[in-house]
Amino acid sequence: MYAILDIETTGGKYDEEGITEIAIFQFDGIKITDQFSSLINPEREIQPYVAKLTGITHKMVQSAPKFHEIAKRIVEITENCILVAHNAVFDYRILQTEFRRLGYNYVRKSICTVTLAQELVPNQPAYSLGKLVKNLGIPISNHHRAFGDANATLKLFELLLEKDTHKSILKTHISTLTPNKSPLKYHEMIDALPTEMGVYYLYNDKDDVIYIGKSNNIKKRVLSHVTNKQKKAKMIQRELSRVSYALTGGELVTLLKEQNEIKSIAPKYNTSQRYRQFPMGIRLDYSIDYPVLLCEQVRKDQEYISVFKNRKTAHNALHQWAETFRICLYHTNIEDQNAPCFLYGLKKCDGACIGEESRTNYSNKIESLVDSLSYSHPSFLLIERGREKGEYSFVWIHNSTLRGYGYFELNHQIKTAEKIKSRMTPIQDNPDAQKLIRSFIARKKYMKLIPLTEEINKTQS
Repeated sequence: MYAILDIETTGGKYDEEGITEIAIFQFDGIKITDQFSSLINPEREIQPYVAKLTGITHKMVQSAPKFHEIAKRIVEITENCILVAHNAVFDYRILQTEFRRLGYNYVRKSICTVTLAQELVPNQPAYSLGKLVKNLGIPISNHHRAFGDANATLKLFELLLEKDTHKSILKTHISTLTPNKSPLKYHEMIDALPTEMGVYYLYNDKDDVIYIGKSNNIKKRVLSHVTNKQKKAKMIQRELSRVSYALTGGELVTLLKEQNEIKSIAPKYNTSQRYRQFPMGIRLDYSIDYPVLLCEQVRKDQEYISVFKNRKTAHNALHQWAETFRICLYHTNIEDQNAPCFLYGLKKCDGACIGEESRTNYSNKIESLVDSLSYSHPSFLLIERGREKGEYSFVWIHNSTLRGYGYFELNHQIKTAEKIKSRMTPIQDNPDAQKLIRSFIARKKYMKLIPLTEEINKTQS
């Protein structure tokens, strides 16, 4: 028997939070057998950022029952159940904290759908509840409210149960988390951290950076490091001495800053990110009559029109380009060089594979492809929100090369190349950074894209 739950809290200092809303679905693995949902009067202040995120205000909970009034119901509906939650460490800790205030030792086994999903549905772009269920085609309504999130977690858990055919991973992830909180030595460290977007740095007692990460809520992310039970987290916990951070404001600045500093500092626990985020690349080879698109491991001595997470996504992109631009797969290295090519038989290739299409015409198609993957302007600024009200962040591209990022309050502060440079922190341009920027532009996540004038370009050249 399972108890799928979601909890909304007041936010605030570690171990001083209160519950504002709870939803629990009792589930026997096939159907819902009981359910409970209620707002709760936390008898403490709801942090403004939490009220904005959840929509739960002080006025809404004023007449709601207090935790001690519903505690018995929670005990009963979760009795002999395994707790299931998305980021179970957090929800279970909060629940235990509330019961501890009542003098009751609340202990249950638990399953975290984040770690379970990472093993059963790998290679997802994100594992936050909202993004994960969307990518898996699971509907979610009233996101950041307990009932909506608990219901989405239930649907996710049903999918994971179906995928865990041998039930081996499920058994592994059932754990008794007692007392399920970070050690006391971390409390002061975590309390000092902000709940805003930024890049954070974990140090050992020799003041070496052992891990760099990013999050839209630094406090919550670092808390997960010190409470997580996975092998890597335990190794970090053994060495962790202090934490520092840098607020970033904008998403693109955050992504670029993190990948740039991981590459330059090479922390010991960022093993998978020290090298390339996008290790497969596609480049052009003009050494024979027709230009050839080569898919290969990214090399420092070559330039690539695009890079990818793995070979499969690179091959998928090539096939999509072939469809869109009528490119001949004979002139790539991903299919056998049979003439005529497969697409020619489907009338989707104009005959470059058998010499029917002129080299000039085929080269024009390749140029159109390259243009579609290039920046829309050689020099421009991408503008995002800043670290505080009234401030904005920018990422500067000059002559199709990433130069760096910075912050400004007034438009005149970025009117010339000299002013941009004076406010800029340099970042190394590399295929990973280019991919992040192009993806960001394609998703239109920026506030403004400002093409730079010829005069500004000349002052920099």
